[in-house]
Amino acid sequence: MAIITITSDWGTKDYYAAAVKGKILSMLPSATIVDVTHEIEPFNVAQAGFTLKNCYHCFPEGTIHIIAVDTIESTECPHVVVKAEGQYFISTDNGIFSHILDGKYDEAYCIDVIQDSDFFTFASRDRFAKVAVMIANGEPLSSIGEPRLKLNPGGTFCAVARDNTIEGVVMHIDSYDNLITNISKELFERERRGRDFTIMVKGDLYTVDEISDSYLDVDVVDLVAIFGTHGYLELALNKAKLASLCGIEPKSTIKVVFHDEEKTPQLDSLF
Repeated sequence: MAIITITSDWGTKDYYAAAVKGKILSMLPSATIVDVTHEIEPFNVAQAGFTLKNCYHCFPEGTIHIIAVDTIESTECPHVVVKAEGQYFISTDNGIFSHILDGKYDEAYCIDVIQDSDFFTFASRDRFAKVAVMIANGEPLSSIGEPRLKLNPGGTFCAVARDNTIEGVVMHIDSYDNLITNISKELFERERRGRDFTIMVKGDLYTVDEISDSYLDVDVVDLVAIFGTHGYLELALNKAKLASLCGIEPKSTIKVVFHDEEKTPQLDSLF
């Protein structure tokens, strides 16, 4: 039984998701269709990539993922299908694969499949659905088009460690308004080397100097830092909305300072 997931920026108000599902089911009635989300911000390729990166590995081998974000193709950004870790990803080569797969994949092919419409604004229904069913039916990727030798980079941001500091950014704000940074636990521990530290948000306006195991390790509305299941440093307010209350947006700077000497007196807390 084929499993086909859909990630999009369509929202739930319009008919788009239903049309794509109907198209798939008309060609493959036995398909299992999973909605990852339809609430990606319009054209936000990085957000779509982060979302799928943190869930695709939970699906079984052979799963097919349709990514319907910024799908208009061009000569520089063609429609492609990519195979990685035994799964398939169908999207536009707009840099999204660097966010999902960190540039690691087995095969990539440009899609040279005639779409089922004379209109070119709904590739997910008229082309991606068709390709997904072809893959589910066992057709080789070579029948879909020519190999794509190199995928486009996505302009991902990497945290930088230097001079007893790590400088990173907020790469995602979730529905709880928690801040997920690009500072990995591996990088944090490698640079920490057992030292005390201060994590700074918006300069030194909001700070925290310990890593907790749970949001409930601090009082309500206090600032907490944890490493989430995604493996990155996450900052939150216990039972409150950090991003909204503190005016923090994606790509805002987050800084970690490690202390070689005895830690200076703690800066004022958030509230």
